Amino acid sequence: MSKVLEGIRVLDFGRFIAGPFCAALLADYGADVIRIDRVGGSEDRFIVPVTDTGEGALFLQCNRNKRSITLDIDSKEGREVVRRLVKTADVVVANMPPKTLTNLGLDYPTLSAINPGIILTASTAFGSHEGAGHRVGFDGTGQAMSGAIYMSGTPDKPTKAMVPVVDFSTALSCALGTVMALYERRTSGRGQCVEASLLQTALNLSSGALIEEAALGINRQAIGNRSPSYGPSDVFRVTDGWIIAQVIGQPLFRRWAALVGAPELVDDPRFSDDLCRGEQGAFLSQLMGKWCANRTRANALRELERAKIPAAPIYSPREALDDESIQDSGAYIWLDYPGLLRKAPIVAPPAMLSRTPPDVARRPPTAGEHSGEVLAEVGYDREQVQALRRAGIV
Repeated sequence: MSKVLEGIRVLDFGRFIAGPFCAALLADYGADVIRIDRVGGSEDRFIVPVTDTGEGALFLQCNRNKRSITLDIDSKEGREVVRRLVKTADVVVANMPPKTLTNLGLDYPTLSAINPGIILTASTAFGSHEGAGHRVGFDGTGQAMSGAIYMSGTPDKPTKAMVPVVDFSTALSCALGTVMALYERRTSGRGQCVEASLLQTALNLSSGALIEEAALGINRQAIGNRSPSYGPSDVFRVTDGWIIAQVIGQPLFRRWAALVGAPELVDDPRFSDDLCRGEQGAFLSQLMGKWCANRTRANALRELERAKIPAAPIYSPREALDDESIQDSGAYIWLDYPGLLRKAPIVAPPAMLSRTPPDVARRPPTAGEHSGEVLAEVGYDREQVQALRRAGIV
């Protein structure tokens, strides 16, 4: 079966999540992605280790379907390898500060001089503009500066999302930008630079709160899991765990009021629209909490589903893995990896195409697993490869 990006070669200099996951998505849809590792393995390979040799959980998720070459790109010989690879490539992915890209010869002017059709997909923490391009940051810095942490938790305890939503969202944006640049190149024949930043992504995720504040100046404060804009929308305790339920709009509120035995609330002016219900959210959450208090999770969700009210269980990671409906959806692709005691559940790409679907067919690479074959593809013979190995270049 043909793949959307078959014939596209990607050089992945990315680290951690935003760069590598962007490249992984391109690989899922058929691109030949070559990960450029440090000699001995790059630092992001060993975060949250799960294998005997130290490879981390997020490394496994973000580096499926790739080949790996280890390379000392600070050396003269390593720069020559990069130059040869760039000549054969369509895309370079790198999430580094602009000055670092320039120092490594991975900036767009340098790359395009080697290959005018090259696309550089470069994500940063805060952007490449003056005053920001030198700064480094992670997912949490984007959450913090966008207002997201301020609006989570409570006023005396701002709370960060523990899953890296900004990193993964930036990777998705980068993948979309890369595909658009490839699409445009079909007519122009020219490459270009695709830029994204963690902060700009986080600002997009927080845009509703930012627009509301600019328009109304109401200085909202954090109120835990309860929504300030509609209700009841909160996390509720049941006899054997927790659930989330979200009531938005008049039809849902009418059904919810009937469900909890309070149909009179529909005609109460205090609850006339979503904004009013958000302002009265504490009362509504208390009422919903009482309804949940003597129900099991399964019973509460069954009744909410019958009333067509959006609700879900609050799962632990183990419960998310074990849920049969999630498993049946094809959400997980179980792959072996050297040094892993059992197969790892690589989460399938989020977008499915009916005729040219993505595929996770190759486990993540060990460090330098494909150095020899990649070097051969760009013209190095066996003796030259051995010389590079002896010199510690690969």
